[in-house]
Amino acid sequence: MNRRRPAALIGTAVIGSIVLVTGCSDEGKPVSFDSGPSGPSAQASVQGSGQGGQKNGDAPAKNGAAAQTLLPTGPKAEFTTQSSLGDGTKIGVTTLKGAKSGFTGKVWVWAPKQYFDPKYRDSGFPVLIALPGGNGYPKNYWMGTDLKLQSSISAWSKTGKSLPFIVVMPVLNPDAKHYYDGSDIPGQPKMGTWMTEDVPNLVRANFRTFRSRDGWAFMGSSSGGFVGLKSVLKRPDLFKAAIASGPDIVPDSPLWAGHDAEKQANNPEKLAQDLIDRKGPEVALAFQVGTKESTVVPKVKRFIETYGKGPVKTRLQMIEGGTHNAHTYVKGMGEGTMEWISKQMLAPVPSS
Repeated sequence: MNRRRPAALIGTAVIGSIVLVTGCSDEGKPVSFDSGPSGPSAQASVQGSGQGGQKNGDAPAKNGAAAQTLLPTGPKAEFTTQSSLGDGTKIGVTTLKGAKSGFTGKVWVWAPKQYFDPKYRDSGFPVLIALPGGNGYPKNYWMGTDLKLQSSISAWSKTGKSLPFIVVMPVLNPDAKHYYDGSDIPGQPKMGTWMTEDVPNLVRANFRTFRSRDGWAFMGSSSGGFVGLKSVLKRPDLFKAAIASGPDIVPDSPLWAGHDAEKQANNPEKLAQDLIDRKGPEVALAFQVGTKESTVVPKVKRFIETYGKGPVKTRLQMIEGGTHNAHTYVKGMGEGTMEWISKQMLAPVPSS
């Protein structure tokens, strides 16, 4: 079980994140996502030639992005600064009490610089819900700047390798004792509802997003990769795509004991087959595996060979020399994964 191997993925990622975040001089100060980052370049046009840049402005309009824009619905949440990037953007954090799940937990959010550019003020932005491996509690290690997820997306969006995603980083589990498989396990906190309904509703309340599922995706590593994969397959009406890095393939929380029917209803293999049988809707699943992940590679390849057909579109990124490690997965994203996923989704539309 991949999620039980914490040394490389959890130790390096989480500890590094905590060290770097602690050094942020603005940590704990209120942060607003209504106005742009400070600095003379904040109002400048985006110079990239890719999907987040001006030269690609006509492409998103063809897939209905302008009509799909959803302005913030409210109520407005209170965010405080967790850390700052070199371009002036900030990672904010808030505590969300899920209206539907009843679970209360932290959610970290980062908006790219394009989000604050005046020419995109009337446009929605695609959302990437990023999930960690391991317990994912009380921190989501993607909220740290050491893994360079946000800064990499910023750089990739200027060269056409990625859309300028809003990155959302909720806690993965309600405690550090068990894995909940991102699911509504009977008698346990409703982490499936939290992940697929409460967290997206928080984002819709505070950010310019898209109404269509084509503007929503998951990205996760190890146990978080399982949750992202499962969430898209279970709720293809809400989400279009997932990046699953070194993922678990089947649910394996011990809390499923005595609830086999519910467990199978959260099994990506069964969910994928159900999607194939009913012929859609189409989903895009980008798998990433390091070449040194000897136990993970055959499971992922078997899933792709068995279920990667019909409406289940798949892609596999083998990361040379890669291990079960968050740094490995960011590298793989830059080697083609983000570009492929971005092509499946709605892009922001600049003002004419």
